[in-house]
Amino acid sequence: MSAFLISFEPILRLGAAVAIALLMALWEVAAPRKARSRPRRRRWPVNFSVIAIDIVLIRILFPAAAVTGAAKVAAEHGWGLLHAVALPDGVEIVIALIALDLAIYGQHVAMHYWAPLWRLHRMHHIDLDVDFTTALRFHPVEIILSVALKLVAVIALGAPVAAVVLFEIALNGAAMFNHGNVGLAPAADRALRLAVVTPDMHRVHHSVLQAETDSNFGFALSVWDRLFGTYRPQPQAGHDAMMIGLPTFREEAAQGLWAVLSNPLRQGTRPRP
Repeated sequence: MSAFLISFEPILRLGAAVAIALLMALWEVAAPRKARSRPRRRRWPVNFSVIAIDIVLIRILFPAAAVTGAAKVAAEHGWGLLHAVALPDGVEIVIALIALDLAIYGQHVAMHYWAPLWRLHRMHHIDLDVDFTTALRFHPVEIILSVALKLVAVIALGAPVAAVVLFEIALNGAAMFNHGNVGLAPAADRALRLAVVTPDMHRVHHSVLQAETDSNFGFALSVWDRLFGTYRPQPQAGHDAMMIGLPTFREEAAQGLWAVLSNPLRQGTRPRP
């Protein structure tokens, strides 16, 4: 499996991302969870433009498959915790997937609680609606920092290449799923969120209320929020009535492409705890 994942990594990652995006787009049309406050024709051009800028910038600053390359280098030199012990390949992959998800959870918490990082991250939160496009709408500087963190985490852990490929696919897929404006049956939502972050669980994180914004930080596994006390099951106002976004950046002028890219330079952030 490892050889297959390594050989076809670009095709697998791109194919999975496109397939999940199309699936989520169709699902959002067929069974939307929450009425939109702004039409897609005004939101999507901005969101997709940010995503395109992020992709181009990463391709310029980092070699293709940089994170996978870091795993290869770690394996060649025996770097990382997993190279210090002898474990079956399957066990190593599972441990690496869990550990990398924990690293992303920790990064997300830091983005909220350290003011300079929050200024970058709040661009993700000023979107006045949440759908699958919001999942990939991050400030270019935050994306660079995120890639750098993953490089460090992969090397320190000694994550197998196969685990890194699977994690990159799962991370994008989980993010688009849990940002989706889609409806799940209550029983299905309760069952799923025992293991993974569901759209209803993550939507709470995009509330205008700070106590709700500073909760439900997980991207894939829901266990971290429960373990570290950041889990909030439902929004105070309920999903239909809850307001999404940030109270200080709700004006139309704050929603354009240049406005969202330059948002870290603007005043008006809420004080962080």
